[in-house]
Amino acid sequence: MMHPFLLSILVSSVLGLGLAIPSYTCIVMGNLDIIRKKGKLSPTDVIFLAKGIVNLLLQCVLSIRGMLLALSLEIFNIKQLFVFMNPPIFFLIYYNYWLTFWLSAHYCTTITNLSYGFFIWIKRIVSNFLSQLLFLTALGVFIVSVPGFWAFRAKSLIQSSVNNTNISGISLDKVFSYHVSENTLGVILPFCLSFLCLVLTSSFLLRHVWRVKNNDSGSTRPNLQGHVTALRTIFFLLLIFTFFCGYQVMIFVPSSLSIVFGNLQLLSPSVEAAVIFQASNKVRRIILRRFWTRSWRNTET
Repeated sequence: MMHPFLLSILVSSVLGLGLAIPSYTCIVMGNLDIIRKKGKLSPTDVIFLAKGIVNLLLQCVLSIRGMLLALSLEIFNIKQLFVFMNPPIFFLIYYNYWLTFWLSAHYCTTITNLSYGFFIWIKRIVSNFLSQLLFLTALGVFIVSVPGFWAFRAKSLIQSSVNNTNISGISLDKVFSYHVSENTLGVILPFCLSFLCLVLTSSFLLRHVWRVKNNDSGSTRPNLQGHVTALRTIFFLLLIFTFFCGYQVMIFVPSSLSIVFGNLQLLSPSVEAAVIFQASNKVRRIILRRFWTRSWRNTET
């Protein structure tokens, strides 16, 4: 009989794949429909389109790996599989984290209107050169992730060696230092920058609401629904970010929490689709219009 942990991994893998494929297909097709009608996308839609493609690929790879592990424990002994599978997974994860930062930076610079030179520069870059910026970010993340092939191969060679300390000039210290620098650039830095954008955006909105409430001029209060949606989007993306990284910590603590975080990690790319749907009114309207039209035609026939 299958172990409950492996059964939960199998269920989460299948469920995540079943949710990700239709959800992100709708997101990608919705944004392509916007391009067809308007000729270009807004900065948020460009990032949502990139996130849709990256998260779909990430969910597929994570689900396939999860199903393989659940159905056959012997796959743990095939080190070559992890050598060639883990670096692409980490590339998609790191790039998704940086996409979260650029979305947070766009919201922050648009909502807060800070007059500091750095924020003005970020706002100008995101508004005018976002496609080039995302390409350069992907290139930088790729450069950081590619040595992962070497790191995982070196790790497996060291673990299989007799002395477990050094082989062919490769030491555990070098592999460890690489992983530290990789996680710093791919995880810690985008998380800290995104969290900073969240703090700045929320503090600006709180000050703005306080000023409006204490304004005695009797002017009409502005509609902050769009700003609240942006703030909610950043918060949920960082929350998913935290749950995803939590498994990497809880994996060293054998408990029921590690099982929970493991399943949350498998489902996190699919959960981001719901965050994108609630944040993008245009994509949501296009998808609802298509489903409404199809259902209306089916009822007529």
